[in-house]
Order: sequence, then C-alpha cells, then structure tokens
Amino acid sequence: MKSLIFLLFSCSFITLNAQTKIIHVLVALCDNESQGIVPVPKKIGNGNDPDNNLYWGCGYGVRTFFKNSAEWKMISKRKPVSSDILERCIFKHITKDAYIVADAYKGDRIKKCNEEFFRTASGNSTDTLMIAKQVIDLNKAQLICYVGHDGLMDFEIDEYPKQKNNTKKDVFILACASKVYYGKGLKQSGATPLLWTTNLMCPEAYTLKAGIDGWLQNETGTQIHLRAAEAYDQYQKCGLSGAKRLFATGW
Repeated sequence: MKSLIFLLFSCSFITLNAQTKIIHVLVALCDNESQGIVPVPKKIGNGNDPDNNLYWGCGYGVRTFFKNSAEWKMISKRKPVSSDILERCIFKHITKDAYIVADAYKGDRIKKCNEEFFRTASGNSTDTLMIAKQVIDLNKAQLICYVGHDGLMDFEIDEYPKQKNNTKKDVFILACASKVYYGKGLKQSGATPLLWTTNLMCPEAYTLKAGIDGWLQNETGTQIHLRAAEAYDQYQKCGLSGAKRLFATGW
C-alpha cells in the first residue's frame, strides 16, 4: 500500500533529519459487529465511524486525546487513506523533533491492521507519506504502536514477517493480554516490546501518551511501564498495584 500525505507547510516550518523521532500508531477502530468484544454503546462501537469511535474520535480516543494535548499539534488530517484506513492524522510535538502518524483502520479490517503492525514492526512496511516535500518511508518509524481489540484472540496471522535488514523497532501493544498473544509475531519481527499487557484492559489514549512521553525522554522500559500504570490508574481508578500488574515491559 502506498499513500501520500501532502502537508501545506513550508520547509522552514518542518525539518526532518536522521534524529527526527517518528511514531506510527495503528488503531483498529472499535466495532461491535465484527470484533469479539463485549459490546459497547452503538454510537461508539461503529467501526465505520471514526468521528464517534471509542478508540479514535471520543474524548479518550487517539485522535481527540492527542489533538487536545498541550504537547502535540495536529498538522494534517486526511480521510480516507485507503480501503482499509478511514483516516490518517499527523501530529508534531510542540518542543521536540518528533511526529506521530496515526492510522484509523475500519473495525472489520482489524486483521489487516494487525498484519500491517507486524510488517512495520519488522521493517517490511511499504507505506509512505510526504512531509515538507520529503517522502518518508514509515519503516523509518522507531516506535510502532497497536491500539485496539486483541484480534489474535479471534484469528491467526497466516505468516508473521521476519525481521528485515536487522531492523530494530520499539513497540507498544495496547490490547487485552497482548503479552500472551503477540509474543510469537514479535519474536519474528525482532522488535522490542517496551509496553504490553497481561490481562483485560481498555486501550484508551492516556496510556499511549504516557508511554510515548517516556519513550521521547529515552526512559527505560521499567520507567515507561510505571508511567503507563500511573496514567491507567489515574483514569480507571483501579489502584496502582493492579495497574502495574496489568502492564509489562520486555520479555
């Protein structure tokens, strides 16, 4: 899949170099009809409606939460991007040389979303975008994040892509019990699981942002784990000890 995003900003406003941090976030929109989830209210569980979706357009969805964040500015929004991706948003950090490319996949394309997650994590993605007249290969993303239902509870990936050219990526997997289900594919990809989960969870964007905040400061997996747990407890009121058990880092 090749998709181009043209941003109407001058080259002096956006400068990309080898030190630029690129974060690719793949979101499988919540969908009552096609995913094996406990149903949520119909309005927020329509996988064809990103604007009202629990994981995208709602207050704690990826697009809305980062758009409302003081640290990030949304510089591009395009929809649709492809037959699978309903919307792509690009965010620029206010003070750091860092970008988030966030993709909202149709709820019933959750398998495609997972397949692309593993392709990108292993350095095999063919997706590109254009920022400031520069074509950027998403294989240049150093942090790959999956957000959504744990689709591997419902289906299997036919063949996990193998690590390409010794590519080293960091990954977050914010889905229920992702450490149980995603380990096999990650071993093949060569990626490092900095943040994943041991049990059922709600993959809302406050946890994602907390983890990204730590990653941008070059924190260890242990520090990122604690940040994620603290954010989850803050919003879910589940107790810090329980939140720390819910998240994990490393193998």
